[in-house]
Amino acid sequence: MDVNIQKELDKKMKVWRDGNVHPSLLLHSCCAPCSSYCLTYLADVFDITLYFYNPNITEKSEYEHRLSELVRLVKEMPLPRKVGVKPGPWEPERFFEMSKGLENAPERGERCIRCYSMRLEDTARVARDMGTDFFATTLTLSPLKDSKVINAIGESLSDKNVRYLDTDFKKNGGYQKSIELSREYGLYRQNYCGCLFSKAQRMQKEKQGEQKETYCSGNCAAGLKETV
Repeated sequence: MDVNIQKELDKKMKVWRDGNVHPSLLLHSCCAPCSSYCLTYLADVFDITLYFYNPNITEKSEYEHRLSELVRLVKEMPLPRKVGVKPGPWEPERFFEMSKGLENAPERGERCIRCYSMRLEDTARVARDMGTDFFATTLTLSPLKDSKVINAIGESLSDKNVRYLDTDFKKNGGYQKSIELSREYGLYRQNYCGCLFSKAQRMQKEKQGEQKETYCSGNCAAGLKETV
């Protein structure tokens, strides 16, 4: 039987909340829209630092725009506990090296899985350096990403020094709430994940008259129904 990851996290959150316990969390952030709901869900329990590390974003101007929107969101959103933002290095060359031979792989294919791993590996490393209790990622908010795959990668990176926090943020209407929060704060919702391969595939689909919705950094189409 599959475990409902989000229900299990709800239970843990209640225990921590009732016990006035506030673990520290390094939360990998793919973008401001995805982070919006995750923060409203987590911030009353965890001491959060958002880690913006996304070497898949090819263009520096795009990288800086998405980061600035994340910083603005944290400043403007009334959160119960202080949230920090830690920018990671812009390293598109690392992404391209990882992608060699996978340039034509489909979305959600091997290239994307390796990209998740690359980002989570760095998040785990930084979490260890910072001494946080947990690390996690906003990527599980996306209806177009497999939370089981992402969580399996995260769990493989856990050790006695830092634990991975299993999530499935799209559950309980999380994705739809992120859309509402994006509208409330006027957040930039980009229409491709960040890499040139995704952008090219996106443009091709638009030429064919497919998928004209606005996407967030996690490839979350605004018109998609919640995955349950």
